[in-house]
Amino acid sequence: MAGKPVKPGRLESGQAVVFVCDIQERFRNVASHMPTVIDTVRRLMRGAEALHVPVVVTEQYPAGLGHTVVELRGVQPNNTLVVSKTAFTMLVPEVQAYLSKHPKIKQVILCGIEAHVCVFQTALDCLERGYEVHLIVDGVSAQYLTDRAVGIQRIAQAGAHLASAQMVLFQMAGNAKHPAFKTISALAKETRAHPLPIVSNL
Repeated sequence: MAGKPVKPGRLESGQAVVFVCDIQERFRNVASHMPTVIDTVRRLMRGAEALHVPVVVTEQYPAGLGHTVVELRGVQPNNTLVVSKTAFTMLVPEVQAYLSKHPKIKQVILCGIEAHVCVFQTALDCLERGYEVHLIVDGVSAQYLTDRAVGIQRIAQAGAHLASAQMVLFQMAGNAKHPAFKTISALAKETRAHPLPIVSNL
């Protein structure tokens, strides 16, 4: 007798949104492996634009922590929602209002910093509201790698799917005949920054 079916975590571009959490200038020299996070999210945002997947960007207290790093501001799709916040979660009223206006969105592709604070609390809030969360492991970090590891593990334990940027982009394309395939394939061939450490059991 077959057991309870496992949620496959199959991404659909028409149901997804990319959440970019607080990748700001003040964290550039503080968060571990920041060049890798920036590089990963830059490719993710470019791929999202090619796939017509919306993007939501938050900035934690930008008056003190600066705005989103210039590398990402330069590739934001024209319809990107950028929201300033002081709450740790991304699901502030402006973002909740955006989601309520887009009922087809059921999947959140989540990246940013810090893994154990804003990213973690965002993941929990999304999961509790019924959204399927796909955490971009190569696009998530924290000041200390222990916090990054614990944050990722807690998010996975809560029910999120772990993924890489390349993994989700090819999954949403689904076929080499997809109009965005050439863009995604070119992004995959780009030289990457030094990879982040693999998360293992603590």
